[in-house]
Amino acid sequence: MSNTSHDPLPIDQTPVGELLGEELEARNWSQADFAAIIGRPTQFVSEIVTGKKEITRESAAQIGAALSHSAEYWLKLQDQYLLAEQAKSSVTQNKLSEVRRRARLNKLAPIQLLRKRKILTGSSLDELEAEIMELFDLDSIEGRPQFVGAAAAKRSNHGDDMSMLQQAWVACVRKQARKRPPTGMYSPEGLVRVAESLSRSVHRAEDFAKLPDQFSDVGVRLVYVESLPGAKIDGCAMFVDGHPVIGLSGRGKRLDKVLFTLLHEIAHILRGHVDADRLIVEDLDDGHTQESVREIEVNDDAVDWIFPTGYPSVPARISAPWVDQTASELGLSRIVLIGQLQKRGRLDWRTTLAKNAPSVSEVLPLWT
Repeated sequence: MSNTSHDPLPIDQTPVGELLGEELEARNWSQADFAAIIGRPTQFVSEIVTGKKEITRESAAQIGAALSHSAEYWLKLQDQYLLAEQAKSSVTQNKLSEVRRRARLNKLAPIQLLRKRKILTGSSLDELEAEIMELFDLDSIEGRPQFVGAAAAKRSNHGDDMSMLQQAWVACVRKQARKRPPTGMYSPEGLVRVAESLSRSVHRAEDFAKLPDQFSDVGVRLVYVESLPGAKIDGCAMFVDGHPVIGLSGRGKRLDKVLFTLLHEIAHILRGHVDADRLIVEDLDDGHTQESVREIEVNDDAVDWIFPTGYPSVPARISAPWVDQTASELGLSRIVLIGQLQKRGRLDWRTTLAKNAPSVSEVLPLWT
């Protein structure tokens, strides 16, 4: 063995202890001699030579200093042998294969979060893999989720692919939609009637409980899937097995925000923006000032359904009595009127008029 630190490593996979023993023999040093040189017990050297002890960074530096090698040289010799042995081990390779499978699953979906929410229930890796393939309609976990290549439009990042969290959320909406298809055939006319009456039929958070059946009667599946942290999704619209589906995340919580998201997604369906090959996934509170023509159209549709006779005349100073009277005259929940005034910049988002606004966060999970 050469005494330079730049020599290539031996190509044969020999235990590093044997190589050290050969080096000592070439120098006519006993293990006791070498132990004295590096300041270690003789047993320490013996255990390295016989393969009972691995070389550490500290001992590699001591061995290298005694033999005019670098510490890295001895560590690499050891790693080269150990990695070669690991590659021969079927047990180790099987474990590494499982690591790769788990890594692939976690690239597709937030596995631990979905397990916590009982969306995934498998206890074994095989069961989890089967559930993920079913969730994403995949023949293999190496496949690509079907809707990733669809024309997915998100106001938060126009034209970008959906993130892993967004893909997982949409897949959960689709899975939930398949559990109970709508009872009626899809009726665009019926959906228009629902949209026109929605703002005047939903005044309390409890009123959201009846909506899935109401939508089901006109052939639309309404689904709630709690927002995944970081997904930034308020709602989606798509077709699942031939019928339209609207998914809500409840991220806005406030009655008027979730209601507006629902109206917004209805407009996408009625305007034909979604079909078997296209879906809409949206963050309606992304703060972007510029919107596409399509987004402006569906927002206008939603506002028209809220104010079918036109936007009310708003006084310079908006008071609580005016809000109460106007909301009553229009047949709206006061928070819906307040929310629209906030959207138009007539009321600050911190206005006390919105204090104690009803939240739908406890009602939406009751949807099945």
